Amino acid sequence: QVQLVESGGALVQPGGSLKLSCVVSGVDFSLNPMGWYRQIPGMERELIATISIGLNAPYYADHVKGRFTASRDNAKNTAYLQMYRLKPEDSGVYYCNNFQRPYPWGQGTQVTVSS
Repeated sequence: QVQLVESGGALVQPGGSLKLSCVVSGVDFSLNPMGWYRQIPGMERELIATISIGLNAPYYADHVKGRFTASRDNAKNTAYLQMYRLKPEDSGVYYCNNFQRPYPWGQGTQVTVSS
């Protein structure tokens, strides 16, 4: 059974930084291209960043490009999303998943950017 456990969300002031983690179990993590998604109330989940198996051709949504960096540590079965210069509009619940063949979703981690 695949489990995705996101963590690292917090309340942070505009301009601040956060690093999210996503631990994946029940599957060979190294074979999974991973994506980070953000969901705000009333909206669908939005794919904002990807980190492929071969670490090539990353995707970033325009509104996070240059501020967010996705990475992975296959030895720890963990994907990361480093977020810099956070803005209030970055607020939402963040999820990770295989962006090609999604598994059941984890609980996500809440990021709130507010002064």
